[in-house]
Amino acid sequence: MTLKVADRMKNYEAGIFQVLNEKKEEVEKTGKKVYNLSVGTPDIKTPQHIIDAVVKAAGDAENYKYALKDLPELIRAVIDRYKARYQVTLKEDEITSVYGSQEGIAHIGLALCNPGDVVLVPNPGYPIFEIGPSLACAEIVTYPLTGENQYLPDLDAIDEETRKRARFMIVSYPLNPVCKTAPDSFYEKLIPWAKENDIIILHDNAYSDIIYDGKVGKSILYFEGAKDICVEFYSLSKSFNYTGARVGFLTGNAQLVQTFKRLRSQIDYGTFLPVQYGAIAALTGPDDFVKEQCKEYQRRRDALCGGLRSIGWEIPDSEGSMFAWGPIPEGYEDDVAFVMELLEKSGVLCTPGSSFGSLGKGHVRFALTMPVEELEKAVLAVKESGMIRK
Repeated sequence: MTLKVADRMKNYEAGIFQVLNEKKEEVEKTGKKVYNLSVGTPDIKTPQHIIDAVVKAAGDAENYKYALKDLPELIRAVIDRYKARYQVTLKEDEITSVYGSQEGIAHIGLALCNPGDVVLVPNPGYPIFEIGPSLACAEIVTYPLTGENQYLPDLDAIDEETRKRARFMIVSYPLNPVCKTAPDSFYEKLIPWAKENDIIILHDNAYSDIIYDGKVGKSILYFEGAKDICVEFYSLSKSFNYTGARVGFLTGNAQLVQTFKRLRSQIDYGTFLPVQYGAIAALTGPDDFVKEQCKEYQRRRDALCGGLRSIGWEIPDSEGSMFAWGPIPEGYEDDVAFVMELLEKSGVLCTPGSSFGSLGKGHVRFALTMPVEELEKAVLAVKESGMIRK
């Protein structure tokens, strides 16, 4: 008997992180120290007041029933957060929770587009940007992001036929993996362009609290006219290290938010109530932790990027996100082969850029998930490997 599965599963082979983890375990068995800078799982602890809120709510048996909807206190907390943090006024019907922005991006195409509609996604870009729309049988058209254009999309270069067929476009700054921010002028051009072409803009706002060198992260909804055409995923994962709880929000245009909310009502029965109470604590609590965490990531960025440059590997400073991105050293051509050799010779594990799209080839991404002291040791290990030629 032959068991047949969906053809789409051909597109979902073992992910690069699984392959890297297997290689990591192989190297560790030799007794070599491994500096795992591949996966962006925060190593900084969740603030205690958030944990306390979850623990308290988890002790109440009433909180184990179906939630069915978002707590009014949670929606109010999002409204207050957006007003204080982004100077954006939201209404209740402009907010709905999701099981983290990854889940939201995976499903939103089912609510926004029909099979065959075009969805514009960045190259390089985070893999779920393509995977989500593909589940809705959309046609994926990538827009190139290059250093020559400051890793911003060239809107004028998107041809008329593509614009006519495009249902939505995914944008994200600071962008994982390339670690670049976007100036206000980009959004001021993007929003009128999207309205003119009837293209919904979906902004993934995962890292606006992790931006360096005095810059301030913004919501796309801050810009004039955004609510007419834009929705935004706002995540608690990286700002508050609430990753495993899986909670985030879709905000913005009320029609689009409510359409997605209706779709999700067919999928689940609401976010676990203790998780909601933890999210309320995060959103209404002090911002001291968030600001200090950003400073810590900047210290790590300086240790890694500056350290690698000091030994001859030209990794530019990350502008935002908990990652760093740059070209592989001179003398190497294949980023996957380079990553494997680097792990074997230095114990430093990063992610090949080609796993984020064709334009990621020849690059690598580092996760800033170790303290400064460990990152300094990682840089020394790279130097002692002899792979970098000054």
